[in-house]
Amino acid sequence: MSKPPVMARAVERGLAPLRGRRASHLLPRARLGGPMPWVIAIMVALTVLATGGVLALTNLVDRARADLAGGVTVQIVEADPVLRAAQAERTMAVLRDLPGVGDQRLVPQAELEALIEPWLGGGVRSEVVPLPALIDVRLEGEVHDEALDSLRSALAEVAPDARVDAQSDWLGPVFDAIAALRWLALGLIALLAFTSAAAVWLAARNALNANRSTIEVVHLLGGTDGQIARIFQRSVLIDAALGGLVGLILGAVALTILGAQFAALDAGLVQGGGLDAIDWLLMALVPFAAVAIALLTARMTVLASLRKMS
Repeated sequence: MSKPPVMARAVERGLAPLRGRRASHLLPRARLGGPMPWVIAIMVALTVLATGGVLALTNLVDRARADLAGGVTVQIVEADPVLRAAQAERTMAVLRDLPGVGDQRLVPQAELEALIEPWLGGGVRSEVVPLPALIDVRLEGEVHDEALDSLRSALAEVAPDARVDAQSDWLGPVFDAIAALRWLALGLIALLAFTSAAAVWLAARNALNANRSTIEVVHLLGGTDGQIARIFQRSVLIDAALGGLVGLILGAVALTILGAQFAALDAGLVQGGGLDAIDWLLMALVPFAAVAIALLTARMTVLASLRKMS
């Protein structure tokens, strides 16, 4: 039995918009007037900041390890300046002829005094505060326990007061703290992603409840759950795209300001934590991830709710 012409035309008029661009107007939503775009913008901005922090810390650790690779510090801890100078000279002579040793440099006394000046103040002299002789050594291979033991054995006779340490060991606690900060930032990114999904879930549920009567009419006109879900997805796509763009701009501006502040410190370790072009490209992908999470959450929420309505 065929449908009456009036009903057939009504069904046709009801279903045609569901396949076109005007489908989103069946369930009206305000653009930038509701909280959803701004919530996504805040989440994206915080995620960009956290991602930038993770990438900057990773660059800092990688560059610091590269700079310290093969680095060894030899300290001559002797209070008598004459004996200290003599042991330093003999140590330098042994290091020049020792296989596996690349470069070596005796740090000048003035440079040592400049290093401790921030803590002990200016005008500190070795006669008042005995400073160890410091020798910067670069090994040709990696620094490991066997290489350090071999170096200590070679210097034991000529410099009994010498202390040999790998330069990377000095920054071991710093590297551990940076690793903890990176894990904290990654946890924050995961939490922000979960929060964004929860916000979209709440918004989709509220929109469904607010438009329940309209959805029932669409169902009576032959609309399917998939078509209704696509209407909500289109609405969420626009909100998430606008919020993601605003959040990316806010996060990029904040990172630029923070980067300029850290660069002004003129500290070698801090300057190694800059961001390169690949890092900025990765952060530019954050809004796309936010949009994908929003779309997937909206579709799953709408389809699950519509199945309960049926």
